[in-house]
Amino acid sequence: QVQLVESGGGLVQIGGSLRLSCAPSRSDFSLNAVTWYRQVPGEQRRFVASITSGGSTNYADSVKGRFTISRDNAKNTVYLQMNSLKPEDTGVYYCNARLRRYNVENGYWGQGTQVTVSS
Repeated sequence: QVQLVESGGGLVQIGGSLRLSCAPSRSDFSLNAVTWYRQVPGEQRRFVASITSGGSTNYADSVKGRFTISRDNAKNTVYLQMNSLKPEDTGVYYCNARLRRYNVENGYWGQGTQVTVSS
C-alpha cells in the first residue's frame, strides 16, 4: 500500500512564506505529474499549480508570481513554495499525483495540509 504524504503547512502572517512537500510513502513508486489544490469549507477544491514529469508548470492566476512548483527527482518529491501569502490563500492544500511502479500508474490524493494566513 502506498500513500501520498504532504507536509509543510502551518500558520503564517500575511506576506510570509511556506513550502509544502508531496512525496510517496514508498520509494519504489515514482512521482510523475503532480497537481496542488486548495479547499476551503463549503467549497470545491480549486486548482493551484501543477507540474508534469518533464517539469512543465502551470499556475492559477491568483498565485502566479507568488507560488513556485518544482520537483526534485532524486528525492522523488514535489514542492510548492508559497511566498507573499495572503489571507485568501488560507485553506487545506491537497496534493494529487500520478504514481508509477513498474508499468502501472495510478492517481492518488494526499491527506491534506492546513495553511492559515493571518494578520
